Amino acid sequence: MSERDERDRLLLDAMLGKLARYLRMCGYDAAYALDREVETDEELLALAEREGRRLVTRDRQLAARAEGVRIDSKVIDGQLRELRDAGFELSLSEPARCGRCNGPVDPIPPNEAVPDYAPDPTETRCFRCRDCGQVFWKGSHWDDVRERLAGL
Repeated sequence: MSERDERDRLLLDAMLGKLARYLRMCGYDAAYALDREVETDEELLALAEREGRRLVTRDRQLAARAEGVRIDSKVIDGQLRELRDAGFELSLSEPARCGRCNGPVDPIPPNEAVPDYAPDPTETRCFRCRDCGQVFWKGSHWDDVRERLAGL
């Protein structure tokens, strides 16, 4: 997947952790407030400003104070629809961001060792996060997310 442009750097509030993982799978640089130990409105606004991120929040009062996107739905399908309707491209391609920590990922060469939980990289293409070291691959979860996005 090609890199998203700078306006697609996002910060999701504490109520949108699952949505952050979906956006990462779509290639967005999607920081999640609780991963950054940020909880107050002031901390969220300051972090978004400091890192040049658009805030994505379910908090009406916070949304009124920030340039960003307000999400009304409590369920992931509704949240994804709202983002799609707001102009976000929601499609999967090659992994670009780590679902766990949002770090950039690289393909693992077929001859490189992987943890026991990962498939053999000579048989299944695997990826490693540059920041946290997490190894992942396009498995059944990837297929489930693709189907969910297609069904929006």
